[in-house]
Amino acid sequence: MFICVLTYTASPEDVAALRPAHMDFLKAQHEAGHYIGWGRQASGNGGVVFAKGDDRAVIEAVAATDPYIKGNVASVEVIEMNVGFLSPDFVSDVTA
Repeated sequence: MFICVLTYTASPEDVAALRPAHMDFLKAQHEAGHYIGWGRQASGNGGVVFAKGDDRAVIEAVAATDPYIKGNVASVEVIEMNVGFLSPDFVSDVTA
């Protein structure tokens, strides 16, 4: 599993201009089987994406095609995580 941490590097207006394309990208990557969840950082400084896969290079390549990254309004850090435990209640816990 991978956690992609996006950090905004441009003005809120510049980020907002690319938001529709970014959201389309996230949905497309979910349909492709790469992304399994996402959301904004509570701080407002960026977002977080949960990705699945076995190859870090693939996830990094996918993340690099995000309109936010290509549009130079955010940077991304891809963190590889070895899941030790994930509660079956994870989805209900985060959506409650």
